[in-house]
Amino acid sequence: MRTALILSAATALAAAALSSGGAGAAPAPPKGCLAAGNGYLRAQIRGAVNLDVNWHNAELQCEGGPRPDGSGLRIAFAGPQHADGRRLRLVFGVETVREGRAGHELPTNLTVIFEGENRLFATRGDDHCTVDELRQDRVGALGGPVRVWRVSARGFCIAPASTLSSDARILVSSFDFAGTAVFEDDTSGSSPAPAEAHKT
Repeated sequence: MRTALILSAATALAAAALSSGGAGAAPAPPKGCLAAGNGYLRAQIRGAVNLDVNWHNAELQCEGGPRPDGSGLRIAFAGPQHADGRRLRLVFGVETVREGRAGHELPTNLTVIFEGENRLFATRGDDHCTVDELRQDRVGALGGPVRVWRVSARGFCIAPASTLSSDARILVSSFDFAGTAVFEDDTSGSSPAPAEAHKT
């Protein structure tokens, strides 16, 4: 059942990403990851594709927030877009961590999407990758219902991510990143008080 849900989510991610460059698509978000200029993503990918990713703030887009089921964080990064529309996107689903909290040895799902190539690799579980260390620092305005955090983390995968048909695999042997996570109060009812943090 869990695998089916993961595959469904991965398929939805792929459909959204692969269609993002089509006619009538929404305008691309502003270039750059974090306003302070300190976003990045580094990753070593081996297998069906061999890549050493080293993206700096100005050349990538990032977004993040709570996972749909509230079980952790989802942080996404998209690298530079090529002239032919191809683009690499990595989505990390980090289990158990909560808003504003640091964490260690966190189980992590990973989805790697090759936009414009109709290729998607997913770990299909949270036991393939681990975030060794994660930190969250509050950025932007401290008041109001919307809270923005800089999320930095490093980790590794011990098992490969595969295509939905399992005919190709890649291993992301190491990764480290700094991106963003946005949290909003639930205006439909009561919500827990935000975690205490220092502003950077």
